[in-house]
Amino acid sequence: MLFAFQVLARLPLWLLHSLGAALGWLVFCLSPGYRRNFLANAKQADIAGPRWRAAVAAAGRLTLEVPRLWLGKPAPVRWQGAELVDAALARGRGVLFITPHLGCFEVAAQDYAQRFGTTHPMTALYRPARKAWLAQLEARARARPGLLTAPTTTAGVRQLLKALKSGHCVGLLPDQVPPLGQGMWQSFFGKPAYTMTLSVRLAQMTGAVTLMAWGERLSWGRGYVVHVTPMPDFASMETSVAVSAMNQALEKLVLQHSDQYLWGYARYKQPRSE
Repeated sequence: MLFAFQVLARLPLWLLHSLGAALGWLVFCLSPGYRRNFLANAKQADIAGPRWRAAVAAAGRLTLEVPRLWLGKPAPVRWQGAELVDAALARGRGVLFITPHLGCFEVAAQDYAQRFGTTHPMTALYRPARKAWLAQLEARARARPGLLTAPTTTAGVRQLLKALKSGHCVGLLPDQVPPLGQGMWQSFFGKPAYTMTLSVRLAQMTGAVTLMAWGERLSWGRGYVVHVTPMPDFASMETSVAVSAMNQALEKLVLQHSDQYLWGYARYKQPRSE
């Protein structure tokens, strides 16, 4: 598998995205469980056919672009809202980036590290892959100047706190389903979803500035655009109110770019026990 990753990493981005689109549709057609979950989630958000069909291909593109992002040459990336990052960093309270399952979430952290990481490194929360070879590859690929990683453990959370208190940055996916006891049930597109409270609690404990950041995948392998937008001041809000506000912001963003959202993700599943 490592050899396959290395081969894919050498291919041009437009070709990876073309092959990925075919892969997305292949998985959609051959996996009834995936297809059922994908369509149920899209229906819950009232997403029409043309919009969810585009997302089928986008899911495959996400899969096949990973080898290039981990092992290949950097892709072209431009930013919209970089001035918000500069202003947040200047406040010295730490910056919390929340990135939903939308577009390419790898590229936002990678390009942040290149642009801002020299003085304000980012620590990204991630769940290590179950397969040993992939976990090792993932750790090597993501460890780069200006970008650190923290596992989804108590020690990892302490690492995130330390980074924010030092005035640095933290990145996490707020729409992952956390383990039981680490979230609360909140509405997401009108249906209860077990929602992580970590992002809100980190902001409350440190006073960090919270920003939404996601990587838009451009057509024909032209690269990506990292979009940065402000979020409510979670530090000044009660936890349940802040978590609800976060989900509402995620809903708004997903509806605007539903063609790049991972509708196949099991957002409404029951949380696992620790």
